Amino acid sequence: MTQVNPSATGQVLEVRGIGKSYGSIIALHNVNASVGAGEVLCVLGDNGAGKSTFIKILSGVHRPSEGTLLAFGQERTFSSPRDALDVGIATVYQDLAVVPLMPVWRNFFLGSELTRGVGPFRRLDVKAMRAITKEELARMGIDLRDVDQPIGTLSGGERQSVAIARAVYFGAKVVILDEPTSALGVKQAGVVLRYIAQARDRGLGVVFITHNPHHAYPVGDRFLVLNRGASVGNFAKSEITIDELTMLMAGGAELEALAHELERD
Repeated sequence: MTQVNPSATGQVLEVRGIGKSYGSIIALHNVNASVGAGEVLCVLGDNGAGKSTFIKILSGVHRPSEGTLLAFGQERTFSSPRDALDVGIATVYQDLAVVPLMPVWRNFFLGSELTRGVGPFRRLDVKAMRAITKEELARMGIDLRDVDQPIGTLSGGERQSVAIARAVYFGAKVVILDEPTSALGVKQAGVVLRYIAQARDRGLGVVFITHNPHHAYPVGDRFLVLNRGASVGNFAKSEITIDELTMLMAGGAELEALAHELERD
């Protein structure tokens, strides 16, 4: 397995030697990774591996304690998620910020509603928002019969897909997905993976955070494996098999030792 050079040019998002410390606690140290337009970077690791800290640095929630972050070839320092969003980096968190009883179109435009008229005659442009929501979902391959149905009636996979389509519509060039398949069954996870591929094929850079190598491998182009805040490896798909990826993430030596321990005499 040959490691990828994460400093390669032409990347839409790149981190070099990035790290984050909270006092004497080192949450992340010296991590290198990059993702290009039309690529999926999968970030894998078990609980406590540093995935959440990595997301927070990319999305502008936390400033790194060390290293450099580059977006579209320029070094950046984000002070807030709004800073990241302004340059085209959108994050879709596992606990989606949706209002279950509101229609799909209202959630699609939540906080960014379209209006028409001026002054006291200003009102929501419901017709336009419904039409745009249906059109944008269709462009992502999401076929909803009725955008007036409450978003809470959709499956978990469909809700994740609506959130991805929303990020794309509002100008995201990079979409960071926080464990979008973790609470889903096989069929619903497959729905989300299809829409990740749709976003990739439309030229977006996608950062897919997951603890499941079987979800990551089919859609991923690059794989960053984290363990206890450090990088275990950064690989292109052609340079690692799914079995090797699984062993790296699970801690192959520890798993093998445990298997021997559990075997019957």
